[in-house]
Amino acid sequence: MGGGQPIIILHGVFGTSDNWQTFAKQLADRYQIFLPDQRNHGLSPHDDAFDYHVMSEDILEFIEEHKLKNPIILGHSMGGKVAMFFATKYPDQFEKMIVVDIAPRAYPVHHQKILEALGAVRINEIGSRKEAEDQMKPYIADFGIRQFLLKNLKREDNDTFTWKLNLPVIRKNIERIGEAVDDSRAVEKPVLFVGGEKSEYIRKDDHPLIARIFPQSRIVTIPGAGHWIHAEQPALLLGEVVRFLGD
Repeated sequence: MGGGQPIIILHGVFGTSDNWQTFAKQLADRYQIFLPDQRNHGLSPHDDAFDYHVMSEDILEFIEEHKLKNPIILGHSMGGKVAMFFATKYPDQFEKMIVVDIAPRAYPVHHQKILEALGAVRINEIGSRKEAEDQMKPYIADFGIRQFLLKNLKREDNDTFTWKLNLPVIRKNIERIGEAVDDSRAVEKPVLFVGGEKSEYIRKDDHPLIARIFPQSRIVTIPGAGHWIHAEQPALLLGEVVRFLGD
């Protein structure tokens, strides 16, 4: 998508590249945008290995396969952690990084309701997305989150449904999604951290850790936004990203 310097956008857990399509189009007139599905998500291969170490290796393989020079990496939530792990391992393989609403610290497991909602869908019996949504309702009250999760449903040619997600592997390895970034080395590259005003993912007490690992970083907060900044305040996020890339 587009031309110019490459930007790789990494979605979060339970997401797909489609979550960032609208935002990416706003940058496509100036940059070459790549929206990969991460392993065990979307259209990417399923694999029993699922942690930040293998996902950061996936990014290196993607850069080498596409022969990308000085890419910019933008990651949201789990995608931001993948970007940070990649940065500490391969600091010479990117130019700038944008981390959306996630810090380098460890997080406790907090996706149980989503896993319960997905597990409640009788995937072999449903005949429509509406049936799947109705089965999620007792676990997920928020309509927007249900619609986000339903993007993972795939209708087969025989009108049955399957999950694009590798749900068993994600469930088995969900604790690894909370893993902390190695803070034993500093990454001397420009990094923008973007937090949502209504989100608890980046807290003030995370700032010293961020500064230690990423000394050239700065942190901005988007007013009126929760964790899904690109959906809730896309124009404000775009403005911060464009300013950072232009520095």
